[in-house]
Amino acid sequence: MVDLIQPLREFLPCATPRSWVDWALQNPEVLLVDHANCEKKAASTALNLLYRYVGHHDLLNKLSRLAREELRHFEQVIAIMEARGIDYSQLSASRYAAGLRDLVRDAEPGRLVDTLLVGAIIEARSCERFAALAPELDDELAAFYNSLLKSEARHFKDYLALARRLSSDAEVEERLPVLLARERELVESPDVEFRFHSGIPVL
Repeated sequence: MVDLIQPLREFLPCATPRSWVDWALQNPEVLLVDHANCEKKAASTALNLLYRYVGHHDLLNKLSRLAREELRHFEQVIAIMEARGIDYSQLSASRYAAGLRDLVRDAEPGRLVDTLLVGAIIEARSCERFAALAPELDDELAAFYNSLLKSEARHFKDYLALARRLSSDAEVEERLPVLLARERELVESPDVEFRFHSGIPVL
C-alpha cells in the first residue's frame, strides 16, 4: 500500500488534515453516501470526455475502462450502504471539484488538458483519503477502502499520462502548480458541511 500511495503524496500539495479524518469518523453515513456520489460523478466525467473527444483513441480506451471501474465501485458502495441500513439520500456537492474546474481554460486544447489534470488531482486526493481513512475504520470498510487503492492510483496515472500525451510536459508543468495551489486552498480551508472532498471543519 505504501508504494501505491507514496507517489500520490509526493504529487499532492498537502496531506489530508487530521481534523478532516476525525470529521469523517463522526459522519460515517454521510461518508458512504458522498463516496457513492463521487464514484458516480467520476464515471460521468469519464463518459462525458468519451463523447466530447472521440478522435483520441488512447483516451477512449483508458476512460472507457475507468468509467466501468468507477461504476463498479459505485455498486459496491451502495451494497455496503444497503447492508448497513443507510438510505441513499440527496446531498449537496462540496465546493472541491467546482473550485478546481473554475480554473479550467475555455478554449481547446487547453480545456482538455486542464480537465485531465483536474481528473488526476481528484483521483489522487480520493486515493490518499481512502488510505488515510482505512486504518480508522471497521474491518469491512477498511478492507474495501484498501481494495480501491490500486485502481484509484491507476486512474490518477492515466489522467496525468493522457494530459502529457495530448499536450506537452512543458504545458503540464506550467498548469499543475496553478491547479495544485487551488487544491491545497480547498483542502485546508474550512467547510460547514462534511463531504468526502470537503475542507476542514469550521471551529
